[in-house]
Amino acid sequence: MRGRTWLGAALVLGAQLRALWLAAAVEVHTSKEVVAVNGTNQRLKCTFSSSSPVSQQLSVSWNFQPEDLSAHEPVFYYLKEPYKPPSGRFKERVTWDGNVERNDVSIMIWNLQPSDNGTFTCQVTNWPDVYGTIGEVRLRVVQKVNFSEIHFLAVAIGSASVLMVIVVTAVIICRQRRRRARDKRLEVADTE
Repeated sequence: MRGRTWLGAALVLGAQLRALWLAAAVEVHTSKEVVAVNGTNQRLKCTFSSSSPVSQQLSVSWNFQPEDLSAHEPVFYYLKEPYKPPSGRFKERVTWDGNVERNDVSIMIWNLQPSDNGTFTCQVTNWPDVYGTIGEVRLRVVQKVNFSEIHFLAVAIGSASVLMVIVVTAVIICRQRRRRARDKRLEVADTE
């Protein structure tokens, strides 16, 4: 009987420790969706919270999944210092823009292209918190529109309004001149 009690207590304690371990995981926070204009630079923000202080073993992995769902690509890695990708589409186009002391592990992507549309993932491990959520940022790169239909409509309405003001002003001026001319003729006729 005594062995069963000890075994039961060990199982309960094990379950509680497991629950505490899961509760102590790293939580990662990102903007869920970012829209940027083609050719611009964009900061992909990623912050984290951990039940443990920031350790020397803190590591950050940024990966990219293109919209066509082809293979994941590494984007950036951090372990004690930032490591740029040695190859791939983001080589020479990504820089570290975070501060681990402030729980910020953001990166900056330069010269965005339509081929950069997809989902970026940010994963943080902070020993002993090695489990946790993975942050996702969906990036949409849009083309810069020089002259949209709304701009055209605004210019057309503005131009029509200005033209209307000019026409009304011209009509008022013409009427005043006619009235003055008529008043002068009446005045001349009265004096004769």
